[in-house]
Amino acid sequence: MFGAAGPARALARRGRTEADWLRTRRGGADLAVFHEFRPPPYGGGNQFLLALVRELEGRGLRVEVNRVSGGTPACLFNSFNFDFARLRRFARDDVRMVHRVDGPVGVYRGFDDGTDRRIAGVNHQLAAATILQSRFSLEKHRELGYDLRAPLVVRNAVDHAIFHPPTKREPLPGRRLRVIAASWSDNPRKGADVLEWLDRHLDADSYEVTFAGQTQARLERIHVVGPLASDPLAELMRSQDVYLAASRDDPSSNALLEALACGLPAAFRRSGGHPELVGEAGIGFDDPEELPDVFARLAAELEPRRGAIRVPALADVADRYLEVLRG
Repeated sequence: MFGAAGPARALARRGRTEADWLRTRRGGADLAVFHEFRPPPYGGGNQFLLALVRELEGRGLRVEVNRVSGGTPACLFNSFNFDFARLRRFARDDVRMVHRVDGPVGVYRGFDDGTDRRIAGVNHQLAAATILQSRFSLEKHRELGYDLRAPLVVRNAVDHAIFHPPTKREPLPGRRLRVIAASWSDNPRKGADVLEWLDRHLDADSYEVTFAGQTQARLERIHVVGPLASDPLAELMRSQDVYLAASRDDPSSNALLEALACGLPAAFRRSGGHPELVGEAGIGFDDPEELPDVFARLAAELEPRRGAIRVPALADVADRYLEVLRG
């Protein structure tokens, strides 16, 4: 078993000998997970799977990473973020294989390099069932002709021990509205156009904007901090009022879920899975020129918008994953 940093340590041990692989045939775990785990800060899928594994291990389940021992009954493999050849070598008829898929990757990246076709190919070869994170993702795959095995939607969740509302908040009257955006990826489709527009038109008397992460946008007036690990990011989010979700065709933004879990209503681009995740806990926009009015409305409606936040409990999401993995 492993703790919060365990998956990353497990990844560092991937250079296994064939004798080591053979030894796994005599062992067993409750569940195998195939994913190239990275220590935070990293992408949203990585963050979710770290939280999911912690939750499962906290229940006393044994989880092994990037191997399937002889007595292990089920395997969850994540999108394309794992060693395909290694997974095929470990796959057996008596192991229930479940594929966690996001995207389509070509849609949110903005270009098609064949990744989605590879995902669909492995899905058809190995998967008994597929878990997607939003209705948007499911419908977009179907629209593009990717017929995934037994697909169902299970929304992501965050670690509520880390991402939770503050015990008290500084009252808004007499100060500026604090807006935060975050992204691990610097892909321009993560909202660079919106950030650049805000940077040029920032009303410094009415609101302040902070960006945490990586971006190709050239920003002079927005306060930029680098990528943050989960704990300092959550602490920063709890000091803010509103989250800005500006990405395009993002199937299930983990940063948005983390912000909602910290009690931040969202100004969200009407794109991808954002409307599903936010519901009535925010206000949508299509063009950045709408943001001053959106921020003004959110400032006037902070309490009811906070009250409308609904983020799935990690325990409930883990239950759904276990149901699928057990068949």
